[in-house]
Amino acid sequence: MTNLNTTMHKTIEIVRVAWPFGHGLDIFYREAGSKNAPTILLLHGFPTSSHMFRNLIPALADEFHLIAPDYPGFGASSMPKVDEFEYSFDKLADIVEKLTIKLDLQQYFLYVMDYGAPVGYRLASKYPNKVLGRVFKLGDPPLVPLKKGGL
Repeated sequence: MTNLNTTMHKTIEIVRVAWPFGHGLDIFYREAGSKNAPTILLLHGFPTSSHMFRNLIPALADEFHLIAPDYPGFGASSMPKVDEFEYSFDKLADIVEKLTIKLDLQQYFLYVMDYGAPVGYRLASKYPNKVLGRVFKLGDPPLVPLKKGGL
């Protein structure tokens, strides 16, 4: 991990992860706070990136472990061609779940914005035991029913 940003005298770790599953896909994410603190997964809106959380991250880093990824095609993550990557909310949720596994996030809270809401809904529905709580900002409710206990 490389420390690239210092904001308000707090260091924010900015990390690039190369996925090993053959797509040549790099997922960029910002990480700050102690890994022993409760984790908040920050999912950005459209057409933004984790950069939208640049002021929120240092404000919360003393009390929380924060992870803010850029989805494929956004921010500093790879931008696969449309004919080589399925740009769907299901696929984005799968990518975010793989990131939580890679980072060994057993449980976390979700803070989602706009376009991140459908991704967050899918995570909460598929992994209700991992998602401890949710804050949906400017996110529409799901059009499909969630599994019992999923939201």
